[in-house]
Amino acid sequence: MAKEFRRYLVTSALPYANGPVHIGHLAGVYIPSDIYTRYLRLKGCDVISVCGSDEHGVPITIKARREGVTPQEIVDRYHELIKRSFERLGMSFDIYSRTSSPTHAVTASEFFRKLYDEGKFIERTSMQFYDEEAQTFLADRYITGTCPRCGNDRAYGDQCEKCGSTLSPDELVDPRSAVSGAVPVKRETKHWYLPLDRYEEFLREWILDGHKEWRANVYGQCKSWLDGGLQPRAVSRDLDWGIPVPVEGAEGKVLYVWFDAPIGYISATKDLTPDWEKYWKSEDTKMVHFIGKDNIVFHCIVFPAMLKAHGGYILPENVPANEFLNLEGEKISTSRNWAVWLHEYLDEFPGKEDVLRYVLCASAPEAKDNDFTWKDFQARNNNELVAVLGNFVNRALVLTQKYYGGEVPECGALTDYDRATIGELSQIKGALENAIENYKFREALKEAMNFARIGNKYLADTEPWKVVKSDPERVKTILNIALQITANTAVAIEPFMPFSAARILGMLAAEPFGWERLGSMEMLAAGHRIGEPALLFEKIEDEVIDRQLAKLAATKELNARAEAEKNVEKQKDTVQFDDFGRMDIRVATVLAAEKVAKTKKLLKLTVDTGIDRREIVSGIAEHYAPEELVGRQVLVLVNLAPRTLKGIESRGMILMAEDADGKLRLLQPDAAAMNGAVVG
Repeated sequence: MAKEFRRYLVTSALPYANGPVHIGHLAGVYIPSDIYTRYLRLKGCDVISVCGSDEHGVPITIKARREGVTPQEIVDRYHELIKRSFERLGMSFDIYSRTSSPTHAVTASEFFRKLYDEGKFIERTSMQFYDEEAQTFLADRYITGTCPRCGNDRAYGDQCEKCGSTLSPDELVDPRSAVSGAVPVKRETKHWYLPLDRYEEFLREWILDGHKEWRANVYGQCKSWLDGGLQPRAVSRDLDWGIPVPVEGAEGKVLYVWFDAPIGYISATKDLTPDWEKYWKSEDTKMVHFIGKDNIVFHCIVFPAMLKAHGGYILPENVPANEFLNLEGEKISTSRNWAVWLHEYLDEFPGKEDVLRYVLCASAPEAKDNDFTWKDFQARNNNELVAVLGNFVNRALVLTQKYYGGEVPECGALTDYDRATIGELSQIKGALENAIENYKFREALKEAMNFARIGNKYLADTEPWKVVKSDPERVKTILNIALQITANTAVAIEPFMPFSAARILGMLAAEPFGWERLGSMEMLAAGHRIGEPALLFEKIEDEVIDRQLAKLAATKELNARAEAEKNVEKQKDTVQFDDFGRMDIRVATVLAAEKVAKTKKLLKLTVDTGIDRREIVSGIAEHYAPEELVGRQVLVLVNLAPRTLKGIESRGMILMAEDADGKLRLLQPDAAAMNGAVVG
């Protein structure tokens, strides 16, 4: 039998304050969190929802270094941007805090100090990477190199963003400092570790035996970590940005962000209410963490071990982590600007907050990675929100205005079809509640939309615009039922689309009904006067979507250029002008070209250099067919020492350039020039 809870604590993963929020964050964490919280509030539950900016991560210090500003300037900028964006989207956090707050500094320090005083940490001296040029120890994210799993040459010391592998700096091939670019060395340093291995038996029993209902991706990842054997994990770092380790001899060390950040949920609750302890320390409270799959280990292994070590705190009842959302078939990447940023969307699609909320819930990556495309966004808006939900509400209200001057008509005798429709509607509430309470928000959204789908079908089948001529009394019943369905729809969609729910209530001229009345066919009394109907949603035209696709195409082109520039060879050693002057480069015309027998790469070219006619062997057969070259002018280094290749004396070198994709390109004059013209 499921345990009954008196109150709920909902936490949402703290976004790093080093950049804006994008649709991947929304689909993975924040839309599901808000749906769940709004649902509980509608039911009259005692629930608080906490979130805030994570302001002590290494990515923040990296961004500050790149921009030449302080970390505080970075977090101040993005905290306000993220907070305002969430407000504009309708996120209903009770508090959006930040880990740079005084309350958090005290809470995190006291948490660490209690564990330290009770001997819950172990101290270790180890060899860690150090940047001699910058004179600083390097946190994992400050070390880059080649991933040993996939060969990505821009992997971080803690993770490869290309293949998703969790790494350690020692695993990287050719590690480099992200601060100076120098090759780091190893130096001795001391840190404090939380011995997770001591809590392995507790975690195994709590998760593997006690929470088999968790999502397969969460349960499976936890089992993998536990089966692999837990190791002590550092809770401090050598950094100058963060909460100082509150013990003697810890100068220049701060709390590791993954020790610091989850305590932010506690400090946010403290800032919200003096009764914070009843949400964190009472067994009558149900705590639910909403996170993305990359945070599973921290919220299911590390943080619970911290809470257990501290004592007195409850543990999460569920951690419904989503998978990743891709964009147009590619992984969302903040570094490559391959994302749909929330603040930009809100500026470019004013009044369409609920469209984004709807689409991201309908395509949420609950069981596997999913893909957001602008064409699907358009189709869902036009075919579902406009054609189903908006169309039904508009027809019900417009017909009521037209036939009854905006007054809700009396409900008369019911037909078998009326009763069948009402019976179908009565089943939605239970299915909707079951889906939300089991964190199946895509399924829940379908159930909420079923009110509008059934309402649309009901009007289409009963055709009140035709029946009104022959049986006006029957139309009163039809429109009464349609209006009751409309009121139900406003309640059902509120957790998913709060702005649209409020607009429907406004058009009905009704106060919020409350979740307990969902399913009732007596929500609007006969004689109640509704407000003025208006379109709930607008069709999104092709040109709007084309602009977004063009924006992404431009981003892709910029990324391709940046990638090509990264592959450009480093400048060679400096030469004097006299050295260059000894090179005799001439314009020449290719007179003949043929493949060199028994080779794949070599062509024999006969060229007119203006000085003479000569043969040159060039390794370009995989890039140019012989017939493509005849008659073309090229640049030739004519005073290169002769070399015999495959029995052919090659007297010179054709000048080429190599693209990022390895394609060789001829260097040519941009207009016809005299053979023998000197290049210099």
